[in-house]
Amino acid sequence: MTMIERARKRRMHRNLVAGAVAATLSWTVAPGAIADPVDEPTIEVNGGEFSLPTRVEPADHVKDALPEVMSGWLFRDADTRAMQLDDFENQGMIFADSGAEAWDTVEGTEGKSCASCHNDIESMKGVRASMPKMNEAGDDLWSMENFINDCRVNRMGAEEWAWNSQPMKNMTAAISVQSRGLPMDVAIDGPAQSWWEKGKEMYYTRFGQLEMSCANCHEDNYGNMIRADHLSQGQINGFPVYRLKDSNVVSIHQRFVGCVRDTRAETFKAGSEEFRALELYLASRGEGLPIEGVSVRH
Repeated sequence: MTMIERARKRRMHRNLVAGAVAATLSWTVAPGAIADPVDEPTIEVNGGEFSLPTRVEPADHVKDALPEVMSGWLFRDADTRAMQLDDFENQGMIFADSGAEAWDTVEGTEGKSCASCHNDIESMKGVRASMPKMNEAGDDLWSMENFINDCRVNRMGAEEWAWNSQPMKNMTAAISVQSRGLPMDVAIDGPAQSWWEKGKEMYYTRFGQLEMSCANCHEDNYGNMIRADHLSQGQINGFPVYRLKDSNVVSIHQRFVGCVRDTRAETFKAGSEEFRALELYLASRGEGLPIEGVSVRH
């Protein structure tokens, strides 16, 4: 029995779910505490070197859920937004630079670096915009981290990196920067369809003692304040992000872990099938939004 199935079974034995959720939301979201996203049509990075749209029309598969798809940048305070506008002020770029250095570093028994097969890191343009996607064999959905470790182990003869290790986050940041400005465009048909459906189910499944789903915050209440934070749509086009709270880059799955724990539930592991499916579904919800990496968030 999967964790999602166990969560559903537990809910069948609870008669006060609706009341508990209402009480939870009244506690976390103060009545009338609405702070509209800022009215900025683009993120002008480096004085206009990159002009990134902040709002796009929803794809057909999310039109019933979102009237408009919005970058999380719109929901942040002025200082945080400003930090993302200049690569010299964006502290996340320090980690991306470290990843770019690792790209050219020889490791492993084969005497190779990433550049040995892929040439300059600029060759990764477009990769982040299509992630996650099915592997070459077509039998598994892989996030960028899976592809990186596949190259490290099978081509370089190097040890794989832990999902949320610093070297892995640095490398995903460096690769993401190459796709900055390109629209999110993930495949959700064919062999990826079952993964997408699994991710969608997870998005709407209530977890934990608080009986809350992703949708409770990021679909039903975006634009509202939850304590001192402004709820966004939870789009992932800016990941990995530089998070001020952590003073470090944070991966997509690292943020998933935190969100599930916030519901007071036992979380899935970073890199798990559940989180890879959820990543695909969330990426599809943001279809058309440009890759911002490395973005800056609270």
